[in-house]
Amino acid sequence: MDTPAIAAIPNLFSTIYSNELRNRKECLVIPASRLGQEILRVMQKGKYIGEFEYVDDGMRGKLRVQLLGRINKCGSVTPRYPVGVDSYYLWERRYLPAVNVGILIVSTSKGVMSHGEAVNEGVGGRLLGYVY
Repeated sequence: MDTPAIAAIPNLFSTIYSNELRNRKECLVIPASRLGQEILRVMQKGKYIGEFEYVDDGMRGKLRVQLLGRINKCGSVTPRYPVGVDSYYLWERRYLPAVNVGILIVSTSKGVMSHGEAVNEGVGGRLLGYVY
């Protein structure tokens, strides 16, 4: 992971959350990164956001994200804690309001995925963020 992509993660979550609070239908996340797109793909799979697309502006690019009004809270996890397969429930208790409510977004050796998928795959990783 390159440094600009890691710095873009808190910006991605804060932009989505602030626009969600204002009941907007879409938002632009600047700058775009591949890691940001992978995080959005996990959020889309969990039905927290709608479609998203990369918009080339001739510089670093932007991500246009369709908001569905289903996010109560989201944020990045700093520092990026390492998580083992057997300790996801501890991080669920820390970042999520209840069991089976929301997802932890984890970067694993098999790509970026939700903590539920990581448990099914049997892989650990690093926490990137949470959504509920």
